[in-house]
Amino acid sequence: MPRPTDTKQRILDTARELFAQKGVQKTSLQEIAAQLGITKPALYYHFPSREELVRSIMQPLIDDGDAFISAQEELDSVEPRALLEGYFDFNIRHRADIMLVLTELTTLSDLGLVDTVFTWRQRLTTLLFGPSPTLGEATRAVVALGGIQDCTVQFPHVAEDELRDAAVTAGMAALGLTEAG
Repeated sequence: MPRPTDTKQRILDTARELFAQKGVQKTSLQEIAAQLGITKPALYYHFPSREELVRSIMQPLIDDGDAFISAQEELDSVEPRALLEGYFDFNIRHRADIMLVLTELTTLSDLGLVDTVFTWRQRLTTLLFGPSPTLGEATRAVVALGGIQDCTVQFPHVAEDELRDAAVTAGMAALGLTEAG
């Protein structure tokens, strides 16, 4: 994805901040423009719709998630702890956007992001348990992956290394795996 211009990036940063404070639907494009000191038509020049603005905010999350999972799928074998650590790191990098996803689930569902997250979890489950996991295995994967993601937003004041260790260890337990794998 090409790098946004300075004005475009300022719009994205301001919109992300206002969306986090007030919600996507309760934040007008006029408010975003006013906060930036630009006109609403100038904002529309960069983003023709609210949906395009929200999609642009979420695109780095989507791109990074796809890249992480694709890299895991290219490995000859997957080490579960390394996969969970990488998944934690991905979620911690995108903590603010994941929080936006959680608070704006309906809005972001309309943009297909919820389906994307479910697809990611299915792909990761396949990496952990193979192409035909049992219901028990699939459930353990959902608990492990969802739990790791939730920890990154639930405990924002815990040091990342401490949180990574606790979340990944809990994820391994949820998967029913010991450290030896």
